[in-house]
Amino acid sequence: MADENRSPAPHRSVLFVPADKPRAIEKAATLGADALILDLEDAVAEDAKAQARQSAPAAVAAWREAGMRTLLRVNGVRTDFFSGDCAVAAKAKPDAVVVAKANRAETLLKVRAALDAAGYQGPVWAMIETPTAILNLRLIGEIAADVGLEALLAGTNDLAAMLRCRLDEERRALRPHLAQIVLAARAYGLIAVDGVYNDFTDRAGFEFEARAGKALGFDGKSLIHPSQVEAANRAFSPSKDEVDWASKVVAAFEDPEHDGRGAIALDGRMVERLHLDAARAILAMAQDRTE
Repeated sequence: MADENRSPAPHRSVLFVPADKPRAIEKAATLGADALILDLEDAVAEDAKAQARQSAPAAVAAWREAGMRTLLRVNGVRTDFFSGDCAVAAKAKPDAVVVAKANRAETLLKVRAALDAAGYQGPVWAMIETPTAILNLRLIGEIAADVGLEALLAGTNDLAAMLRCRLDEERRALRPHLAQIVLAARAYGLIAVDGVYNDFTDRAGFEFEARAGKALGFDGKSLIHPSQVEAANRAFSPSKDEVDWASKVVAAFEDPEHDGRGAIALDGRMVERLHLDAARAILAMAQDRTE
């Protein structure tokens, strides 16, 4: 199992890009997103999937040359498009393959076997977008090492539709389920990425939801429009207050007066070694974002 307390590479902004839109593909590498998902699934109509598949390897190569972390979302294992998508993954060799409708551990085992047979041995991301997937998070997490699972990505649109819930701006109906995704990610050492915000013209609404996702513990947010990248990067980066707190904690524990202490008083509150670990992670993240 991976380290539960690892500080993963930045995944503040994970932008979906339709694989059949050349102009969008070209522009995506210039937007400053932490990761790009070339989408062969929902964003591509059935009659355009063959052409999207053909152009995918060149798109992945171009993004990689631009220094981008590049992912490929394939169609579901039960669809007629899945085997062809596996062949594309083997040829394109993205940094990870995003698995739609990863409902069960068995689903990921089948995907892993198919990708291996096609010649792709890289990591996979699981989209958690159904009630069944939420109920199976523990089983999915337990096979993470076996299938090369790297991340859980919340599919909030599908999940809300299947739950038949009504979403307000605080997503109160989804919060218990989103918290379970974060819990599983932390338990099994995985990246946790929040779902998309559909109204890309509503900047205030997006920023509110992004901050709420960070508060829940997500590492970043999946995006459907270039205009959301900057706000996502800002929301999921350590704030000035967080960096100031972390600096104080590290300095306090490094003070010779506190040598060997497991807990010390700081600004009227007790901080322990676990807070020191969190503080160091915040400072490392802040440094990564400024390099």
